[in-house]
Amino acid sequence: MRILVTNDDGIFAPGLWILAKELKSVARVVVVAPDREQSATGTAITLRQPLRVQRVTPVVPDVDTYSVEGTPSDSVILALGKLTENGVDMVISGINRGSNLGDDVLLSGTVGAALQGYLRGLPAIAISIASADSHHLDNAAKLAALLAKKILAGTLPADLFLNVNLPDLPLAKIKGIKITQLAHKTHIDTVEEGHDGRREYYWLVRQKLGTNTDKDTDIWTLEQGNISITALHNTLFQKPPLGITDSLCSDLFQKLKQS
Repeated sequence: MRILVTNDDGIFAPGLWILAKELKSVARVVVVAPDREQSATGTAITLRQPLRVQRVTPVVPDVDTYSVEGTPSDSVILALGKLTENGVDMVISGINRGSNLGDDVLLSGTVGAALQGYLRGLPAIAISIASADSHHLDNAAKLAALLAKKILAGTLPADLFLNVNLPDLPLAKIKGIKITQLAHKTHIDTVEEGHDGRREYYWLVRQKLGTNTDKDTDIWTLEQGNISITALHNTLFQKPPLGITDSLCSDLFQKLKQS
């Protein structure tokens, strides 16, 4: 069994290697990650310039390691298309410095990298911890290994795409694990203006997500000291909502042709 490990914080981010080290107890690990920080790149891929890859001396022994001059999604696409000759059985992205919650999963390079694995038929996990400077990364790594074991053993289905967020707490203070839904909130909702002496500019500002009172959401669950697991394969790839029917589509098409 082989697990591809990637991230959006860059090839030498501590969370990446704590994760890789823990996953070595589960399966053979290969690391392919961006050569620099690529946070908030979402699902961006590079189409108009070449991608360069460099083999890197691993931080954890006996782990094939490559850095990519590109985005997290580029890293996974290259890994699965060219760099892992015998293929992999799973993609795990993280451990991200800071949570990936609510609508911000669509901005997250961590989630975007995992998505590339899922779209290619592999089970995929994005895992994050709610601090940019956490001392509890081992909690996230151990949980990722437990989930990987269950997937590889067939206890969990292979067709899944999970977004996992942990509070930045000692394990003894974490209350539990909850299955959650994405909250409808983003922390990239503030624009500040400035002037550099020659011209005006605008700065997108990250704000705290704030309290979410819906007890089923990932934000509320994390605020209460629980680990949040959101099944993105259900949330992002669910069937069309009620009201979007074949008859409605037919009616729209007829009116479009008549317009």
